Amino acid sequence: MPPRKDYYEILGVSRDATQEEIKKAYKKLAKKWHPDLNPENKKEAEEKFKEITEAYQVLSDPEKRAQYDRFGYVGEQPFNYNTTGNGGSIFQDLFGDFEDIFDMFFGRRPGTSATREKVSRAGEDIHHFVSIELEDVLTGKEVPLEYDRRIYCTSCNGTGAENGTSFRTCHRCGGTGVIREEQRTFFGSFVNTYTCPTCGGNGRVVDKKCKVCSGTGYINEKRKVKLKIPPGIEDGARLRITGGGHAGVNGGPNGDLYVTVKIKPHPIFKRKGDDIYSEVNVHFLQAILGSTIEIPTLEGPLKLKIKPGTQPDTLIRLREKGLPNMKTGKRGDLYVKVKLEIPARVSRKERELLKNLAEISGINVEE
Repeated sequence: MPPRKDYYEILGVSRDATQEEIKKAYKKLAKKWHPDLNPENKKEAEEKFKEITEAYQVLSDPEKRAQYDRFGYVGEQPFNYNTTGNGGSIFQDLFGDFEDIFDMFFGRRPGTSATREKVSRAGEDIHHFVSIELEDVLTGKEVPLEYDRRIYCTSCNGTGAENGTSFRTCHRCGGTGVIREEQRTFFGSFVNTYTCPTCGGNGRVVDKKCKVCSGTGYINEKRKVKLKIPPGIEDGARLRITGGGHAGVNGGPNGDLYVTVKIKPHPIFKRKGDDIYSEVNVHFLQAILGSTIEIPTLEGPLKLKIKPGTQPDTLIRLREKGLPNMKTGKRGDLYVKVKLEIPARVSRKERELLKNLAEISGINVEE
């Protein structure tokens, strides 16, 4: 019988280690002792790598681990880095797909991808801004918008070839648009897939370029749309027009058009959510005696009653005179702050009357 091996010691874990701890320890040692990462002592690394893999094959299998814990031996474990005791793949279990394993140990080459790149993809999005008045938020608005975007060339149908036919199948990728390269490593064979550099993923090579688009397959167009801005929109909100962006690549869908709405500052009103705020100057006599004044609103002038004895900075609330909520449509309120207006000069007769009023009120005033 060959000498017994302490698999727990080989992986550097305790005898009551969890499966997660065993897996973590093996992953760390597998990367450390991988033979391709130890070219200077490859033979020693291979032996060490076989040893830790054997330990993991036993301890990762519940039945084998129970047998090992009971008898201290489970028989010779053939080195097989592709399978564990339960029929799964060690490296798929630990690191994911084979191509991810390759990336983890050897790194990804520039220009390659761990998975097959899509030959067709959506076009680029376009971003624009529009400015509206605060009054437009109340009712909503339809804004004309003109912008440039890239579309497929109608002369070559987006092929870049004259008359749409002057091209041939790419000899390098066979018309697939991708290159598949097989690479053999210690773990087995890995297939890398990346975009064909000869045809750029098109699968075709243009013999004679289209004169209209110079072989790009695209031309620019000026597009006009009517953008519907809903009532209650917030400053900085983005509206999306699906398919309004640039044309896709290799038959992919158009990108989208995103329009950011900016609301211009208002000279009178300040917005806070669905509510708006303003100030109104009221003569001190109107505040004392009461009055009815005219104030501006988003919908035009409105009569506002000032109660007798209204104090400075009083906030008067006008229900549902604010802005509509974009989701519910319910309108906010208008808040009007009263600012007292005191005349800088008064006539002689007004002064006499005010002095009499002060005397009646017992208020001491200076000449």
